[in-house]
Amino acid sequence: MIRKTSILLSAFAAVLMSTSALAETELTVYTAIEAEDLQRYADAFNADHPDIKINWVRDSTGVVTAKLLAEKNNPQADVVWGLAATSLLVLKSEGMLEPYAPKGLDKLKASFKDKDVPPSWVGMDAWVASVCFNTVEGEKLGLPVPTSWKDLTKPVYKGHVVMPNPASSGTGFLDVSSWLQIFGEADGWKYMDALHENIAAYTHSGSKPCKMAAAGETAIGISFAFRGAKSKAAGAPLEIVVPEEGIGWDMEANAIIAGTSKLEAAQTLIDWTITPKAMTEYNVGYAVVGIDGIAKPVEFFPDNIEAKMIDNDFEWAANHRSAILEEWAKRYDSKSEPKS
Repeated sequence: MIRKTSILLSAFAAVLMSTSALAETELTVYTAIEAEDLQRYADAFNADHPDIKINWVRDSTGVVTAKLLAEKNNPQADVVWGLAATSLLVLKSEGMLEPYAPKGLDKLKASFKDKDVPPSWVGMDAWVASVCFNTVEGEKLGLPVPTSWKDLTKPVYKGHVVMPNPASSGTGFLDVSSWLQIFGEADGWKYMDALHENIAAYTHSGSKPCKMAAAGETAIGISFAFRGAKSKAAGAPLEIVVPEEGIGWDMEANAIIAGTSKLEAAQTLIDWTITPKAMTEYNVGYAVVGIDGIAKPVEFFPDNIEAKMIDNDFEWAANHRSAILEEWAKRYDSKSEPKS
């Protein structure tokens, strides 16, 4: 009996130690998710997994991507939750991602997961390019509402357009890479040459051009639809324009950083990020999510968004990222805002 009791006590102690160890698990999660959404996502995750604490490290897409690449030989992150798929493809090519097939993978749209088996990354939602046009400022300045990307090169808009720098902003990069796909490479650069003549500034945040348009600091901000819808819902006099040539888009996607010492907790988080519950959280701001049948219309989102999303070649964009950014900086970086 004594031996049996001793075995039971040992087993109980082992369970307590395991539970205690799990309770202390902290994950360092790098992200480019909009700052106001981070706590909501963490709260929803912790409602199901209170034993894992998320320590966020947030910045714009380009900055997070550069930070991860700089840390390649000494990784500081355990998980990436909410970074452009094109950035994760770059990290994958560097051998920095831990392949993992999360629970529920079969429910994800084919376009929302890495093609390898097991995948190196999985998608959560899509963010799409759009133009935020301030109707009040436009009327004051006598500016017509643009309907196409090419409209933005007309002389009437000179000095009234702000867009993100593609080196620091995922939105900026999806704009540039999509224009090169929509117009072809040679004509894409010609288009950006003409657009550059009308640009007042290139920002280091993808949401900032729309925020500036919402505040009346510029008439036109090239940004993404989620930010436009959110600003319009808050009362900003915005029209959210979906250019007729089609719109670039990227996925917010998730992955485990290779070499993490907290693999089990990291896998638990990645499992959760593609659950229907998580997709419902993403749908608060994003009209397109990774599982069919979940998304409900988002207030003030243009209703033709999915039809206008181009057939984006993420592999091409990722493989040409460095060359595209180098060429872009050589041509246009003189109008970039100073980095803070």
